[in-house]
Amino acid sequence: MPAVPTDKSKPYIPLAGGATDGWSNDEEATATCFCGAVQLKFPTQGPGLVATFLCNCADCRKITASMFASNFAILDTHLTHVRGRENLTQFSQARTIASGNTMTNYFCTTCGTLMYRVSTGFPGMSALRIGTVDDFHLHETKLKPKVEQFIETRVSWLHGAEGVKQVEGSNF
Repeated sequence: MPAVPTDKSKPYIPLAGGATDGWSNDEEATATCFCGAVQLKFPTQGPGLVATFLCNCADCRKITASMFASNFAILDTHLTHVRGRENLTQFSQARTIASGNTMTNYFCTTCGTLMYRVSTGFPGMSALRIGTVDDFHLHETKLKPKVEQFIETRVSWLHGAEGVKQVEGSNF
């Protein structure tokens, strides 16, 4: 396995999943599902990039099959479906969402990757998963979470993310 490049100012797009056409530049980047059927293009800075955050709520834990979710919010006016929009399956519910809003999840029908979530409480905005972003250096630079929310339900064996604002409940 080749060494990970240390210069975080240049893209690093490792072989991960089925797509080989992910990219990034100073202003935009792609996010692709595991099989490559769905690809999104999004801005890596404002005004289109609204927020970057970690979430420890029960729903994020359950839907990611992990202990937290790493997310970034994009204004829908700045989000482009490069391919595969017709390959997305939706699942909506409000029963377990802490805010009581309805949350709609958009998954790749082929591989099951959760590409983004949309809340009725934040119209015009989508919450994408940082792990779907093709340029892994963006995970540590422009998309590094600035807030960690629902820290009261964080598992005890994890500690707060370094240099990230800690918030009880939702930051939004």
